[in-house]
Amino acid sequence: MEALSPNSTVNATTVFKESEVLDPPKQLDAGALFVLKSRGSWLHCGYHLSTSIVAPSLLSLPYALALLGWVAGVLCLILLGLVTFYSYNLLSMVLDHHAQLGQRQLRFRDMARDILGPSWGKYVVGPLQIVICYAAVVAGALLGGQSLKFIYLLSVPNGTMKLYQFIIIFGVLLLILAQIPSFHSLRHINLVSLTLCLAYSTGVTVGSVYIGYSKNGDTRDYSVNGSAENRVFGAVNAVSIIATTYACGIIPEIQATIAPPVQGKMFKGLCVCYAVIASTFFSVAISGYWAFGNHALESSTVISNLMGKEKPLLPTWFLLIINVFTLLQIAAVTVVYLQPTNEVLEKKFADPKMHQFCVRNVVPRFIFRSLSVIIATVFAAMLPFFGDIMAIMGAFGFIPLDFIFPMVVYNVTFKPSKRGLVFWGNTLIAVVSGVLSAIGAIASVRQTVLDANEYRLFANI
Repeated sequence: MEALSPNSTVNATTVFKESEVLDPPKQLDAGALFVLKSRGSWLHCGYHLSTSIVAPSLLSLPYALALLGWVAGVLCLILLGLVTFYSYNLLSMVLDHHAQLGQRQLRFRDMARDILGPSWGKYVVGPLQIVICYAAVVAGALLGGQSLKFIYLLSVPNGTMKLYQFIIIFGVLLLILAQIPSFHSLRHINLVSLTLCLAYSTGVTVGSVYIGYSKNGDTRDYSVNGSAENRVFGAVNAVSIIATTYACGIIPEIQATIAPPVQGKMFKGLCVCYAVIASTFFSVAISGYWAFGNHALESSTVISNLMGKEKPLLPTWFLLIINVFTLLQIAAVTVVYLQPTNEVLEKKFADPKMHQFCVRNVVPRFIFRSLSVIIATVFAAMLPFFGDIMAIMGAFGFIPLDFIFPMVVYNVTFKPSKRGLVFWGNTLIAVVSGVLSAIGAIASVRQTVLDANEYRLFANI
């Protein structure tokens, strides 16, 4: 799936000599200097990528398959996996190309500014990335609260604590983790996160297969029900959910953590990440949908199905382990998606000419990072509709950033022949993704409105 750049044969030494005259290196701002430290290896990059993509959102894949059916669901999983691998590789190649020219781009908005123009970076791509990454933090706080509630109910079946209380408790944990100074500092946490996602995915798969063969499981129906209108909107909503599950709105920021020279390292990291994806996404999606059929639609995550309607369908200790692993990984994922917000806050309020850990920089860092976590936690407690948040994020943010933007910047940067497959393949992906994004936005908002009629703010679901 790796596309070849038309300029790949250009001598690197010549490029560097030319770039020294054309565009001398710029001084880094506080956000790039303190949050996006370039000290990591390709393996660390693989850890970051795996944590940002292989997240507990994959537990909603059986729900998405139930909206699509077997054939369309599995094909969508495969196709979006191939497209995102190709897309992220294109982004990496564009970043590598500009790094060779002495213009290393560390953020999405830097890419948009340098390639498409200043207005695109300042008013479109930059704000879009911040919004969807912050929405991911809100979704992480919500999912963390739900996991805590599951653990509580396993221990105290008749407990009276509400969901918003668990979201607040999880928010306190995020408040502590948010103070970790840089993206690179998360490398060991993200290695643990990678291990945790493999562990709970295995647990969910084993549990689903067990239920599928046991007498405790419900009668399974795999038909896609409802009116023609509901089936169409449901299918588009499912595509948005799957796209969001594969999404990573921080590819440039992750590549920014790699120590120079960066050429080729991101591709190795992507291979690590997609090896983990292949072993988790398909096993959870297929086993969960096979075990529950249309009953997967009764809950936005398969863990809720495993919990059962009246009593757990699996041994309590087994469910407890799965939920603890999920809870811990949610914390890591949420902190990863907090990094773009941290970077913006650091750029705005920190002084790059002073030491990162001087009082002048530590105090505003603590205050504003804490405020960002508190606001996200309040939103999560107010709007506990995780499946709907996933769909909205996919339609409005992740599809444009991960499916459209890479195709555009690659074609603009390398100018492949309009008679060639690369140009038209990229154009086709961008156009189809744009249409899906528009329809998905309508479908996801519609579903959110429907759910909002059933639930209230701070609902205990």
